[in-house]
Order: sequence, then C-alpha cells, then structure tokens
Amino acid sequence: MDSATDGRPTQLAANKCFGGWHKRFRHHSAALGCDMVFAAYLPPQVEAGKRVPVLYWLSGLTCTDENFMQKAGAMRTAAELGIAIVAPDTSPRGPDVPGDPDGAWDFGLGAGFYVNAVQEPWARHYRMHDYVVWELPELVETMLPTTGRRAVSGHSMGGHGALVCALRNPGRYRSVSAFAPIVNPAAVPWGEKAFGRFFGPDRSRWLEWDSCALIAGAQERLPLLIDQGDADSFLETQLKPDTLRRAAEAAGHPLTLRMQPGYDHSYFFISSFIDDHLRHHAAALG
Repeated sequence: MDSATDGRPTQLAANKCFGGWHKRFRHHSAALGCDMVFAAYLPPQVEAGKRVPVLYWLSGLTCTDENFMQKAGAMRTAAELGIAIVAPDTSPRGPDVPGDPDGAWDFGLGAGFYVNAVQEPWARHYRMHDYVVWELPELVETMLPTTGRRAVSGHSMGGHGALVCALRNPGRYRSVSAFAPIVNPAAVPWGEKAFGRFFGPDRSRWLEWDSCALIAGAQERLPLLIDQGDADSFLETQLKPDTLRRAAEAAGHPLTLRMQPGYDHSYFFISSFIDDHLRHHAAALG
C-alpha cells in the first residue's frame, strides 16, 4: 500500500553516507493535491538516539530532490555538525498537474517558485509555499527524529524561495541563506513569467512574494547569508543581487553578500561554499 492510498510516506531508497543515511520518500500532499517525493539526509547522531535540527534545501529551476543531494557534497559536513537535510521537489508533479503551455523549462513542472498561486489552472496544485513551510516540516517532524529547529537555504529559484519563506514567516526558521537567489522576481524575466500566470496582472500581488519588497516590512531581522558568483551568466538579467543589497541597507536588515570571483551558476559553485553555509546554520540551530 502506498502513500496515495493510506496517507503514510513510502520509503523509496536508503543509502548509507558518512555514517548516516540518505533516504527518499513518496507521500501524498494535501497542499499540492498530488504525490510528492522528498529526500532526507539523517546524520550519524540519529543512529545514537539523538534528535537533530533540519536544514530545508530548496532547489532551482528544472531540479528535483536529487540534484542537491548528489552534487552539493553537503553530507560530510552535515554529519560532522549533526544536521539533517531535507530536500523537497521543486514543483507538484503528476498527470493532472499543468505544466508550461508552451512546453518551456522555466515555468510549471520543475518550476513552482515556492509560492501559493491564486490564478487557475495553477491555484489547485501550485501551493509550494504552504508545502515547504508547513506541510512538509509537519510530516518530517512526525516521522523523523528531529528537534523542531529549522533552517532554510536554496539555489536560484530555490534561493528566492528560501528568502521568501523566512521573510514571510517570522519565528519559523533559526537561519536562512541562499546561493545565487532570484532576489527581485517581480522585475526579472523568470519571475515576471511565473508571477503573471500564478497571480495575474496586478503587480501589487507579485510584491508579496518578492524579497526586495518584503525586506522593508520584515517583522524579524534574521541575518541573510548569500553567495553569488561573479561569472554567473544570469547575474545581470535574472539575479541582480545589488537590488537586494540596496533594499537591505534601506531597511537596516543584516545581509552578508559575498561575490565570489570566477564562479558560475552551477553545483561546482554550490559545492565550493556549502560548508560555510552549513556552519552558518549550525551556529543558529544549536
């Protein structure tokens, strides 16, 4: 019996790694109205009977739960620090879930943008914000030996997701970071395409999901750690980190924005600096 019929997660795989376990699960998501897959790395401290905090990792366009777990090289340091990592998929999936009507890669399947859509036909399934902020942590904290202390990070579209999750939900996370995030989606092509479909033409609704707009009224001044490669091909067209820098300075919001010379948008970049981010989160998670 699988998750679609009895509501319980089905374990799909388990691989031992650095003394802990990488596991994949499928479950039915009420928020998204479909089955979802997520991955969890449980560090070796769990084997000794300890509960551990969780870093939620949100991946970018076209990714699944597998990209970060296989390419980022995060598990060795997570094992040392005693941090679990949970990586959800990047969008709802399934035969009833609409994708990009033009068959493009930057919207729809694999491109949920971690928002709650209000326009049809997207509103029924594209509620990734509720999924990653509320439904998935509730499931994780019920089924896995975790402490309830949470951090959030991500890359590109997922970096946008991490920032928005933290800024919209004060007290929900102990720390936040991002790699090459889309910081101002309401004003760049990827975001304009997605937000126009998810929210309609009223751009004031778009700003509810835009880090540069949200930071001014943030109820919690959680420090932001961001790494950005200066050789990223999307730097000037889609990412524009200086926009967030200016917004953070105007709001008095703590931001560490590190421009990394020669690095691009790939997982070679992420794997080069992931240990810094894990230690940043470990310091806050306790």
